[in-house]
Amino acid sequence: MDGSPPVEPGEAAISARTDAYFNRTRAIVQRFGDCRVTYAVFLRRPVVSAPRLAVDWLRSVARERGTDFDIDVIHPEGTWVGAGDPILTITGSFVQLSDLETLYLQKMGPPCVAAHNAYQMCLELPQVSFLAMDARHCAGAEMQEMMAYAASVGSAAARQEGAKGFIGNATDATAHWFGASRGYGTMPHALIGYAGSTLRAAEMFHETFPDEPLTVLTDYFGREVTDGLAVCRRFPELASAGRLAVRLDTHGGRFLEGLDPAESYAVLERHAPGAIRRYRSETELRHLVGTGVSASAVWKMREALDEAGFPKVRIVASSGFNVQKCRVMAEAKAPIDVVGTGSFIPDLWSETYATADIIAYDGEPRVKVGREFLLQRNGARKRNGSGSHGG
Repeated sequence: MDGSPPVEPGEAAISARTDAYFNRTRAIVQRFGDCRVTYAVFLRRPVVSAPRLAVDWLRSVARERGTDFDIDVIHPEGTWVGAGDPILTITGSFVQLSDLETLYLQKMGPPCVAAHNAYQMCLELPQVSFLAMDARHCAGAEMQEMMAYAASVGSAAARQEGAKGFIGNATDATAHWFGASRGYGTMPHALIGYAGSTLRAAEMFHETFPDEPLTVLTDYFGREVTDGLAVCRRFPELASAGRLAVRLDTHGGRFLEGLDPAESYAVLERHAPGAIRRYRSETELRHLVGTGVSASAVWKMREALDEAGFPKVRIVASSGFNVQKCRVMAEAKAPIDVVGTGSFIPDLWSETYATADIIAYDGEPRVKVGREFLLQRNGARKRNGSGSHGG
C-alpha cells in the first residue's frame, strides 16, 4: 500500500482551524521563552495503530516551519494498542508544537478506530475478499482519505493472520492505499432503473466495458434469483470463466426472492443448522434469517446458481456488513466471495477522540494529575515532576 503525499499545512489554515487557546498559548510561550516539550498521543479505547496521516502532516509542518519534530511511533502501524497506551510521542519546540494539537488529533483518532473495525471484519471472514465502499458515507475528501487508509491498515494486519482482507475500494482517488490505480465497481441501482431491466443493464455494461469482469446488482425488481440467473444464461462464457458475479443488496424491508421466515430457517437447516440452534439476539437472528441480505439469502442464491449449472458465478454481498454481521455470516458459513462495505466507519464517533498531553518540559517529567500513566515507559513509571517553567 502506498501513501499519498501529505497536504501542505499552510500557516493561515492552521491558525484558523486550531482551537484559539492553542494560538494564544503559542503567543504566550513566544513572549516568555520557549522550551522543549514531549507530547504523548493516545485513545481511550483499544485500537489498531494507524498514525501515518498524522505523522506525515506533522513532518510537513516541521519542514514548512524550518524546525524538527522527534516523532517516536511506539506502536508501529497495524499493531494493536490498548486503551490509554500512547501510540506515539512528539518532541520539539513548544512554540512550534503548541498550535498543532487540534489538527493532528483529527488525523489520528478516526483512522485508528476504523482500522480496528476493518481488522476485526477481515478476521471474522478470513476466506472472503472485502471491497471498501465507504466514500459516500464520508464527510468530505479528508475523511474519505482517512477511512480508505484505515481499511488498508486493518486489512494488512488481518492478512498477517491469514485473512484475504480488502482487495480494493470504490474510488480512484483513494485506490492507492490498496496498491491499485483505480477503484472497483460496476453498476448502481440507478443504471438498472435507466436500463429498464437487470439484464439490459448487464448488457449495457458489457457492451461498454467488454474486458471487465461483470458484477450485476440483482435486487432492483425484487427478483434476485430470477434476474441473476437470466444474466448468467445471457453470459455463459463469463459465468464459466468466473468473471461474473451477482451482488445481493436486498432492502431490509423485504426478503430475498423465494424466501419467507419458514424458508429462511429451512435453508439454514440444510447448510448450517448449528447457527440457529443456540440463543441469538434479535440482531443476530435478523442477520441469519431475517429480511435483507441475511445468511439464508446468501445460501438461497448459492443453491439457485449451483442448481442452474453456474457454480463459478460468485456472490458479492453488501448492506450493513459491520463486525457483528460478519461474525454471524461466518458462523452460518455463508458462501460469500466478496463483501462490499463501508461499515468499518466508526459508529460511535466519541470513541474516535484522540488526546495529547505534554509529559515532559525540558526533559522534566510533568503531567496533569490523573494522567500519570502516560509517564510509564518500558515497565518503569517515571516520577511526576512539580514546579513551573519560567520564561
